[in-house]
Amino acid sequence: QTYDGGVAIARQYRVNEQIRVPRVRVIGEDGEQLGVMTVPDALARARINELDLVEVAPNADPPVCRLLDYGKLRYLTSKKERETRKSQKSNDLKEVRFRPNIGVHDFYAKLRKVRQFIGNGDKVKLTVRFRGREAVHQQLGLSLLKRVADDLKDDVRLEHAPSMEGRAMSMVLIPSPTSTVKSERNDNATAVTTE
Repeated sequence: QTYDGGVAIARQYRVNEQIRVPRVRVIGEDGEQLGVMTVPDALARARINELDLVEVAPNADPPVCRLLDYGKLRYLTSKKERETRKSQKSNDLKEVRFRPNIGVHDFYAKLRKVRQFIGNGDKVKLTVRFRGREAVHQQLGLSLLKRVADDLKDDVRLEHAPSMEGRAMSMVLIPSPTSTVKSERNDNATAVTTE
């Protein structure tokens, strides 16, 4: 990858004098086949039309070049990459920790936090930490994780079932596709009502 003005360009094309092969297949600006010709002839044709000769398929035999405005191509490529980066949502893995003998109010506070993370589209790792002799009562941790999953069953899917990792039991929940659609609808509804 090369960096052009701070924007990554997905692929570096060879342009004009950088093309070092004797013959190329040339495609015109409108996509019409102009045939196989020498690089100097192709460059002359590009200059007549005030365009660049850009190698688009270097591994073909002979390599394929196209007559186009290279500056415009770079601009469109970088714009498309910016758009894809903007539309990608980074799904972070958030962790919420519980204790096996958690109080009722603490449980619901943590459940609200899990619901918030899921609403934002994040994965959530639920961890129950056992201290000392609590490790003997792993069924408490399992029932706690099951209780969380049951409370959120409409909004989440189970990615990793509960499993022991040392002195902790954990499972991973991900937003279900229907819940993300619901949250987008709610966001749109609130945007409409606030205007």
